[in-house]
Amino acid sequence: MSGAVTVILYAPGTNCHEETAAALERAGLESRVVLLCDLIEARARLSDYQAMVIPGGFSYGDHLGAGRVFATMLVARLGDALTEFLEDGKPLLGICNGFQVLAETSILPCRWFSQRGMALLANQSARFEDRKVRLLVSEPESLWTRGLVGQILEMPSAHGEGRPLFADSAPRRAVLRYADASGAPAASYPDNPNGAPDAVAGVVGEKGLVLGLMPHPERASLPTHYSQDGLKLFKNLACWLRA
Repeated sequence: MSGAVTVILYAPGTNCHEETAAALERAGLESRVVLLCDLIEARARLSDYQAMVIPGGFSYGDHLGAGRVFATMLVARLGDALTEFLEDGKPLLGICNGFQVLAETSILPCRWFSQRGMALLANQSARFEDRKVRLLVSEPESLWTRGLVGQILEMPSAHGEGRPLFADSAPRRAVLRYADASGAPAASYPDNPNGAPDAVAGVVGEKGLVLGLMPHPERASLPTHYSQDGLKLFKNLACWLRA
């Protein structure tokens, strides 16, 4: 898709937007950091962009719960625009706090504006966990994980609320799982840093276009990082947008 631009949504407390923009640029993508209030006040439009990333941080200080205020603003003030964005089949990535936003809006793991399907709860350790993790890429293959199924990716993880809880009826399209040194899904701490059931670290939507993950791919995208595995996700987005 020639001239495709990815929007990075920024809200008070977001702090990973610049690293995310740098990772997208390294993958060959053009991006714009856009304030959420600019969308709400119609100084910018979601329809002008071909993909979206909600980056990590502590949006609105995580008051009332991680990602909850951001999610409430999206639903209440930008629901129609976001629905159109998703129905147009445009990719959406939520990283850490962004994943929490997608869970709070019910975009993941179910359909937009459907019944709430999951929550991201406090880590079992009851503390903020900041560490390197391994991720096993699992089926089903998605836009973001194309060509990576079966691989082990390494990237940092840093969060206090990342333990997924799914509704009984909700689909569990876990395309990324915390892995131990042998490459198997990790059941125990610290390889599984938050106590995630089934080692779930990342969930994809039903069409494979929406991905939420707790680890930070943008922090594993430069030669100076200990790993560049995160760049693989952004390069897959670039390939999809150029197809």
